[in-house]
Amino acid sequence: MARVRAQLAKFRPDVILVEAEPKEQPQIDSLYALYQQGTLRLEDLPTGRSERYQIGFALARQLGLPSPKGVDYYAATSQSLLSSGTNIDAFTQELRRVQSVARPLRALVQKDSLSLNDYLALVNQPAVIDLLHRMQFNTPALVMNGSFAAGGTNTVDLGKVDTEYIGAHFITLFYNRNLKIYSNILRAQQQTQSKRVLALFGVAHVGVLEELLAVNPAYDVVHAAQYLKTRKTKFLRLDEEGRR
Repeated sequence: MARVRAQLAKFRPDVILVEAEPKEQPQIDSLYALYQQGTLRLEDLPTGRSERYQIGFALARQLGLPSPKGVDYYAATSQSLLSSGTNIDAFTQELRRVQSVARPLRALVQKDSLSLNDYLALVNQPAVIDLLHRMQFNTPALVMNGSFAAGGTNTVDLGKVDTEYIGAHFITLFYNRNLKIYSNILRAQQQTQSKRVLALFGVAHVGVLEELLAVNPAYDVVHAAQYLKTRKTKFLRLDEEGRR
């Protein structure tokens, strides 16, 4: 993680936002205070290897920043939830395309054939962000007159599902969560009056959050790819439909 932190430090953030809900802020503040004092080791935390701590806490302390701010909104929706309907093949093909890009990279990291820095730099490439964003927020709209899988994970209750527009409802589940994350980001920035905000989120959130922020005249979006650099682009295999 040291190389990742070194590259992100060049952005010179004055606040770091992490995947934790705002209601968790007292706990984050308490842990960060202990970490600053040197009385807490991140590896002793149950999830101490996560980016919340290994990047959020460590980079904040390195740069002399206040404790990271939680801006997440917890909800769970599985990609396998959308399972039937007219044009379902368009969605499943797109899903397989995403998996064909992501799974080999993950396997290389697990085998120590690819560093975590290189992995993060690759999955944050614009072409990968676009591919994932299209799979979650665009292609499903083609799917109509279907149903959700009985065993598919979904904790978002948006009322009655209009099965004629099953794909559009599927998109709405993901979009609803990200809209709330977006609101939390805006609130955190306003509360801290920060000028340079570093938000640490899983790659599935990046496309939609960047899209929302890009049309807000109060913000300029800076892509992570401008700072996370790698020479291992040969490991990123995208077919022509997966490119820009």
